[in-house]
Amino acid sequence: MFFKNLLQLFRDVRNQKLRTFLTLFGIIWGSVAIILLLTVGDGLYSVSKKAAHGMGESICIMWPGRTSVAYEGFPRGRYIRFRETDAEILRSQVSEIELISPEYSRGVQVRVGKEYYSADLSAVYPEFQQMRNVIPEAGGRFINLLDLKYRRRVVFIGDEVEKDLFGAGKGLGQNIFINSIPFKVIGVLKKKIQSSNYNGPDGGRIIIPASTYQGIFGDRYISNMVYRAFDVKLTKQMIDRVYAVLAKVHRFDPADREALAIWDSTGMDQFFDTFFGGFSVFLGIVGCMTLIVGGIGVSNIMNVVVEERTREIGIKKALGAKNRLILGQYIIETLLVTGFGGFLGFVISFGIVSLVNLLNLQDYIGVLRISPLVAFVTIVILSLIGFIAGWFPARRAANLDPVMAIRG
Repeated sequence: MFFKNLLQLFRDVRNQKLRTFLTLFGIIWGSVAIILLLTVGDGLYSVSKKAAHGMGESICIMWPGRTSVAYEGFPRGRYIRFRETDAEILRSQVSEIELISPEYSRGVQVRVGKEYYSADLSAVYPEFQQMRNVIPEAGGRFINLLDLKYRRRVVFIGDEVEKDLFGAGKGLGQNIFINSIPFKVIGVLKKKIQSSNYNGPDGGRIIIPASTYQGIFGDRYISNMVYRAFDVKLTKQMIDRVYAVLAKVHRFDPADREALAIWDSTGMDQFFDTFFGGFSVFLGIVGCMTLIVGGIGVSNIMNVVVEERTREIGIKKALGAKNRLILGQYIIETLLVTGFGGFLGFVISFGIVSLVNLLNLQDYIGVLRISPLVAFVTIVILSLIGFIAGWFPARRAANLDPVMAIRG
């Protein structure tokens, strides 16, 4: 049955070469459109998520704020100030916290030889590295517990800082002067994509141990804290606990959300998932519309085939062919046309994706890859359109009156 339909399809194609070519072109173009649109959508989602995670994944960054209500005799409008000890209190009293680091920030003058540069300085704990996705280039390292314990004068620099001070790949092991105090470069940031930041991107930042900073500058208060929950599902619960603990320490109303400014990056992840989910649906609809046009072409050519084979259909029915047999024959032929067009569409799409990946556009659209999900969705849509396109001509053929069909 299948091979008979295939041979019959080839005969029909020979008789309708131009019409078949145009129909196949519509299916191929529609398949390529939906595959590439969904693939590019996946790539954009991937690179956008990676860029967002350049600052850190599922972290909270907290700055001191200003009270908005009076509390226990203290007036509204009182400024909250964080100390390093607040981080230790949170570490011990908020069980949901996995990692936490205080952070000092300020602008400094950096000298290399006789040249001076301005740079953003951060002073942190070793946990900062894991939370903030700070990965050193090969051969280097980040600040460790011994650096913190012994107040070592070591510095981790951003890749852009290295390029400005020494040239790319030449900073590791060099000495720089921060406010006239010598520091040794122990690590250089591996270049990363970063779409979110505070106090500037990490590539333009230099980082020293918090204890070393304290010994040099003697600041009483830290700029902010960075922390992360053991499980992203615990983030909201963790934030509520942080408010409760710090409200008790600094004596402000736990319900006063102005007292602390907290940037919860998990909200950004949820936004990306929702936005790009909707974006992918939109791209899929656009691709479907293109494929539907091709499906209309398939339906038209099958109507022509039915018209040309009316006498043959009448003879088959007169000899006892069932309606479902006629119906199945034309639906199978339609699915073969759409399947062949879809196959060529996949081949062309794979070729285009491979060529685009050679253009080094990964920072903008990510690494394009036709995922199994995209392939599955495309096949389902192709099958559905092929079935619908073949159903109406097939039903018309199956419902022909044998006597009228033989008369032509």
